[in-house]
Amino acid sequence: MPAVLTSAPPTAPSAATAAPRGLHSRWTALGVLSTGMLMTILDGSIVTVAMPAIQSDLGFSPAGLSWVVNAYLIAFGSLLLLAGRLGDLIGRKQMFLAGTAVFTGASILAGLAASPAVLIAARFLQGVGSAMASAVSLGILITLFTEPRERAKAIAVFSFTGAAGASLGQVLGGVLTDALDWHWIFFINLPIGLAALLLALPALPADSALGGPGLRAGADVLGAVLVTAGLMLGIYTVVKVEQYGWTSAHTLGLGALSAALLAAFTLRQAKARTPLVPLRIFRSRTVVGANLVQMLMVAALFSFQILVALYLQKVLGYGAAATGLAMLPAALVIGAVSLGVSARLNARFGERGVLLAGLGLLVVALGLLTRLPVRADYLTDLLPVMLLAAGFGLALPALTTLGMSGADERDAGLASGLFNTTQQIGMALGVAVLSTLAASRTESLTGSGSSPAEALTGGYHLAFLIGSALLVAAMALAATLLRPGGAARRGTADVSRETSAA
Repeated sequence: MPAVLTSAPPTAPSAATAAPRGLHSRWTALGVLSTGMLMTILDGSIVTVAMPAIQSDLGFSPAGLSWVVNAYLIAFGSLLLLAGRLGDLIGRKQMFLAGTAVFTGASILAGLAASPAVLIAARFLQGVGSAMASAVSLGILITLFTEPRERAKAIAVFSFTGAAGASLGQVLGGVLTDALDWHWIFFINLPIGLAALLLALPALPADSALGGPGLRAGADVLGAVLVTAGLMLGIYTVVKVEQYGWTSAHTLGLGALSAALLAAFTLRQAKARTPLVPLRIFRSRTVVGANLVQMLMVAALFSFQILVALYLQKVLGYGAAATGLAMLPAALVIGAVSLGVSARLNARFGERGVLLAGLGLLVVALGLLTRLPVRADYLTDLLPVMLLAAGFGLALPALTTLGMSGADERDAGLASGLFNTTQQIGMALGVAVLSTLAASRTESLTGSGSSPAEALTGGYHLAFLIGSALLVAAMALAATLLRPGGAARRGTADVSRETSAA
């Protein structure tokens, strides 16, 4: 591990090299950023295994219960670009602190909720706080770690937090729900949030090192309204597809309105004096390709994270805690690969090669899931799949490096927000497409006389098959759009030349 920076250099550090002073190093700052990411990722997955208990206690209708997830997803996904750009303008540290505080306060409100309306409102506020903190985290990270090998290690740690945190959230959610009650899945955020805030104050560099020119330089208010409204409406439309269908007037009408808002936003960015999202960031084929690959990968892996948990509970009869523990090997292997070998493999073979290998392992994993029997044996039918989740530990750090590789210093927060936005859009698409197809297949099999367990398993098989196809498409895009070796390993000047030539 690099030596701790114990004093400031005699001259003012640049934004790219600034580091925390005193006893706090860049690695302490990374720990703070990872803690914030862990809290938001845990919150996204910890709720899934507690949903039945929440529905029973608060009296949610089946349709209303989905808003415990959807309210968070809509706020989080639609505000990331705005939060990332505001972080570039007013200071990423300030945005991270404010977002963590909002998220922590909303978690308390969620834990105290005694009605569906209060819980949904609290979940929306959690999404707002998550967007504010998450949108700038990667931007802070890449300005702190400029040396390629150190950056690779830092991104591996950060990616591990996101990848393994989702599975750990299911374990923790099941244990807390069974041992205490569902309220504690939100109260657990209080000590984590307070620790992140207290450590972030001295550990993260000052806003003068990470921030931009401030709002006085001008902010595209109209652009912010257009993109936030367009994304919020688009994500809402996608998550409601299961209720209304793809070809309904509701879906087509709102989808067209969302597309029109986003098209107006794009035109606005081309003409605005101080655009919210400078279109130059899309000139890099590497950045565009990495974001598209991530969208497909996350959509596909919804079938792993959520549908496997549903299979364990609804088909095999596992309880909440047992389901979480059954998913634990995936979290452990993802963590071991992310932290243990991914940085070295990226340095030796290049991010593109490691990404393709990781996606290949995930294709095999979902392929095996298409063969799950109604009465599965965990050791022979499910444990191998959990171990193949190592592919996510390879793919995500490489993809994160590629996704941030085309951003220069001034746009680091924007690139971070963009990368997180495509992740949320991919998740929303995965929820809508795969769950709708699985439910439709289950209904068809039930109508033809299959037992409930057989019908559910058949529905999950179709979702796993579609997920495999999405991963194959992601591999094709990665092979086509991402240059061998990855732009991130060549330095800012080379990336700038690639951007200018595109």
